[in-house]
Amino acid sequence: MLPERGQLAGLLLAAGRGSRFDPTGRQSKLLQRLPDGRLVAVAAAQTLLAAVPRVVALVPDNALPTTVQLIQVLQQAGCHIVPCPTAQSGMGHTLAAGVAATQNAAGWLVMLADMPAVTASTAQAVAGALQQGAAVAVPVYAGSRGHPVGFAAVCRDDLLLLSGDQGAKIVIERFPANQIPVDDPGVLIDIDRPSDVA
Repeated sequence: MLPERGQLAGLLLAAGRGSRFDPTGRQSKLLQRLPDGRLVAVAAAQTLLAAVPRVVALVPDNALPTTVQLIQVLQQAGCHIVPCPTAQSGMGHTLAAGVAATQNAAGWLVMLADMPAVTASTAQAVAGALQQGAAVAVPVYAGSRGHPVGFAAVCRDDLLLLSGDQGAKIVIERFPANQIPVDDPGVLIDIDRPSDVA
């Protein structure tokens, strides 16, 4: 079920190739098991689901075994699945597709599926900033901005125009960002290589 009008939506960006993790494409970093037993993508999804009522997972638009498994585990975690045919063109396309699929949302909490170490309390703080009127909300740890990033509905048109691999940096620069100090190094940690999983 997609978010109802007036609700925040979570967008889990899970459509990337992960070529730095495995250049052959046989292994998906999002399906690796963490020390706590959870899969990388499931841990990230659970963080979002602790902060917003609905999460849309943007996944590759193919029938590879890793994609099929990814869809299954994210559905089991409680995500609504949206295949992204333009994902290979970059993160901007993926983010725009997520916003297009949830246009009635009051705002978006955007999380990268390869960032399983973010705490639920951080995601809740970002969502809370949006609910209190922030146009953009960004967690900050030790002086560095991280994820997830929150965008209010006022950013919708700009987010829909994103393309390529630029991500949402241009939107963050256009709107005043509410920077939220957090004691959560997970906002800066992503899974790029097999050694990162541990």
